[in-house]
Amino acid sequence: MGQDQHVIPMDGKWAIQAAGEPEPFCFVQTQEEAVKIAQDIAMREEAELLIHDEDGEVEKRVDYGKDPLLLKG
Repeated sequence: MGQDQHVIPMDGKWAIQAAGEPEPFCFVQTQEEAVKIAQDIAMREEAELLIHDEDGEVEKRVDYGKDPLLLKG
């Protein structure tokens, strides 16, 4: 499983930042654009996407990890 991806407001823009990383991956103008980019990364890395509101609070979480019920064990 890859790093969880956060969409966060920063300096009047929206940033995509991987969990545990000191700096954002990139900045874009809108939350919608940031969500699209972060969603692609989270899906590819089978990670969680955390979308923060303008106050920095998590407003939505989407888990793109493999469903443990579907894994053979």
